[in-house]
Amino acid sequence: MTTDVLARAKGRVDAYFGISGHGSTVKRELMAGTVTFLAMSYVLAVNPMVLGDAGPLGDKGMPMQAVFTATAVAAVVGTLVMGLWARYPVALAPGMGLNAFFAYTVVLSMGIPWQEALSGTLLSGIIFFVLAITKVREKIINAIPMQMKLAVGAGIGLFVAFLGLKSAGIVVANEATFVHLGDFHEGTTLLALLGLVLTVIFMVLKWHGAVLYGILATAVVGMISGLVKLPDGLVSLPHGLDQTFGQAVIHLPNVFTNEKMVIVVLTMLFVDFFDGAGTLIGVAHHAGLLTKDGKLDRAGQALASDSIGTAAGAIIGTSTTTAYVESTAGVSAGGRTGLTAVSAAFWFLLAMFFFPLFAVVAGVPAVTAPALIVVGVLMSRALGEIEWEKLEYAVPAFITVIMMPLTFSIANGIAMGLLFYPVIMVAKGRAREVHPVMWALVVVFLAYFFFLAE
Repeated sequence: MTTDVLARAKGRVDAYFGISGHGSTVKRELMAGTVTFLAMSYVLAVNPMVLGDAGPLGDKGMPMQAVFTATAVAAVVGTLVMGLWARYPVALAPGMGLNAFFAYTVVLSMGIPWQEALSGTLLSGIIFFVLAITKVREKIINAIPMQMKLAVGAGIGLFVAFLGLKSAGIVVANEATFVHLGDFHEGTTLLALLGLVLTVIFMVLKWHGAVLYGILATAVVGMISGLVKLPDGLVSLPHGLDQTFGQAVIHLPNVFTNEKMVIVVLTMLFVDFFDGAGTLIGVAHHAGLLTKDGKLDRAGQALASDSIGTAAGAIIGTSTTTAYVESTAGVSAGGRTGLTAVSAAFWFLLAMFFFPLFAVVAGVPAVTAPALIVVGVLMSRALGEIEWEKLEYAVPAFITVIMMPLTFSIANGIAMGLLFYPVIMVAKGRAREVHPVMWALVVVFLAYFFFLAE
């Protein structure tokens, strides 16, 4: 009797996700979800460090435990929607790069409170959802040239790597030269360097979860050397969301009265929309799930799942939630359907109870810095796809990439690059190739630099 019930349940799961049709098995899908979780679980340590009050933001940051819980809940919600509705083997979590934009550009540079920044994230998610479920999504995707999309991704990679080098103490401020090599006699700097070496070795060996293992190994060495304190315990009940939940909704009216929020919402929407679309297509291509003409089935559901993750994450209390390219690790392990995503969501739900362990890691920037540097390296691979021999692409792409770390602002990099692109295209005699959306952005970004940028 029990065997029959299990067999029928397994058959329904198979039929719903199309597991057999994709040449996979339930067991393989569940294992693939585990691999995906291991590959991206570092976000549970890094995101609280970037956004939390125990990290560089200090008292301007959000309560660290609340960020940890919100990170896990947002990952569970976004990944379940992707797995159960869009049925793709793609996991979601608060994105690297956009969390840095949230913390360092919006909160620190612009002086916008984190509550209002969450409202901007929520609004960007709502707009994203509207674009995703309508045919406007194709027009928007085609409006921005691929070369600029690549430049934005690479620039964010350099920015994230710079943050990691700064957190590690490898790069420090200098009045004469602006930046300088850090003090390698400092214990935390040496610990970060060791962590970077270990993480790179794990990645070269192609270990699934290499970034997580690097963080754990660095933390253990730090505990042995006395640079990292021992955890107070192993498990605890999730809490802290009472401090962040709903703040995005409460402060949403402020978004419409603060002119600075225009560029904030546009940047969040731009990066999330194109990064999400690019990641989904990349993972689907790796899994052999694209149609014969290279398109993504259920593209509307997939992109809408990303936007729902962003909106839900903002309401819960974290920065933009987006599809993770680390999902390719699960695909490489055989994942082909939404059951892989459901499996990854289960592990994020379980991880929610291990805050004491992640808190120790998140509280020491030197431990998480190697993860930021490595993620920056991975994101910067897009540099190789830019057509550098064509100046009409090379110049705006270079300006986009270089301005992000040098001005310590993702928004500045995007704005500068997208201002140069149409001007150069006109000079090249290719004005007709510039989409009207690009000219609208030129007006917005000019207003930003003249009236809002600081």
